[in-house]
Amino acid sequence: MVDESIIVIGFVGIVIFFYGLLGIKIIRPHERGVVERLGNFSRIIGPGLQWIFPFFEKVRKVDLREQVADVPPQGVITKDNVVVTVDAVIYYEITDPKSILYNIANFTYAVTKLAQTNLRNIIGEMELDESLTSRERINSQLRQTLDDATDKWGVKVTRVELQRIDPPTDVVEAMHKQMKSERERRAVILEAEGYKTSEILKAEGEKQAKILKAEGERESIRKIAEAQKDQQILLAEGEASAIKDVFQAIHDGNPTNDLLAIKYLEALAKIADGKSNKVFLPLEATKVLGSLGAVGEIFKEIRTETRSSSSEKEEEE
Repeated sequence: MVDESIIVIGFVGIVIFFYGLLGIKIIRPHERGVVERLGNFSRIIGPGLQWIFPFFEKVRKVDLREQVADVPPQGVITKDNVVVTVDAVIYYEITDPKSILYNIANFTYAVTKLAQTNLRNIIGEMELDESLTSRERINSQLRQTLDDATDKWGVKVTRVELQRIDPPTDVVEAMHKQMKSERERRAVILEAEGYKTSEILKAEGEKQAKILKAEGERESIRKIAEAQKDQQILLAEGEASAIKDVFQAIHDGNPTNDLLAIKYLEALAKIADGKSNKVFLPLEATKVLGSLGAVGEIFKEIRTETRSSSSEKEEEE
């Protein structure tokens, strides 16, 4: 009996041990565990070593890391009736493990179809050129729409990126031709503007050169005139100083009228010794001529006396 009891206790212990091992669950840091008891939601368990009741409870793990859903390419008609091929990728993360398990059966499929439908609506309101240049606006609108729609599923859409927007081949060729013609037009305009600017700068340079040359000539003429003016002033001042010195010397010498008369005659001789045969004398010269007459009379008297003395000497001999 004792041996049978030991065997039973040992067996029960082994069963309990394995039963306990079956209830041990390990939850990773990026996961959450949704515990269901007999098919009903029980609780959510966090990361670490967790234990549940085996056979009565079941754990469904939910990954909370950011995930990617690929939106397959599809044809979308723009506002100006051009069919473009569009595909995108959706980045999302789960915020509520319970809602993602019980409120949606296949989240990836649902969010993909929802993205395709909204892409048709958003791009359908744009023309081709606008849709090709409005990627950021399309991404923002689509992300906001998907985020609002998936909120009840316990999911947050972090961002949406358009991978490509491909117009038809003939439209692409037409766009290339248009871009080429636009580049050629811009090149011609830039060349014309460059030539215009060059000519304007050249004309302004010539104008400025002429202005500078004229100003230089004017400054040179002014300098020459000032130099000539200064020269004439210096010559006049020199002559005035010389006349002043001569006059002062004559005044200091106190000359007689006879000496002045003789000097006047010498001056007249120099004046008459020229190409002109006419000499005009000022009215004031009559006084000097009167003095010259008196001097002439003196010279005659002296000559007469000289002759008389010579005759007397001859008679005595």
